[in-house]
Amino acid sequence: MFDRNVTKVVQDCILDSGIQAKVVAEKINKPYSTLMREINPFDASAKLGAETLLEIMKVTDDIRPLQFMAMEMGYDLDTGTA
Repeated sequence: MFDRNVTKVVQDCILDSGIQAKVVAEKINKPYSTLMREINPFDASAKLGAETLLEIMKVTDDIRPLQFMAMEMGYDLDTGTA
């Protein structure tokens, strides 16, 4: 299929949240179509900004994207170790 990347983790974060993506888009003040492009791991021309990522994690109450990024950097947020 494809390698796991931060965009896919963010997409999963929204899809698994139990909150419709349109509602997430409204809560973060982003057009739905733009949000869907930004969280599409196959759309290389749309980029998800850090501020938007933070808002998505707040709305969904899901820190998997942060955990994924920490793991990619060699850190474990659960233990606080590198």
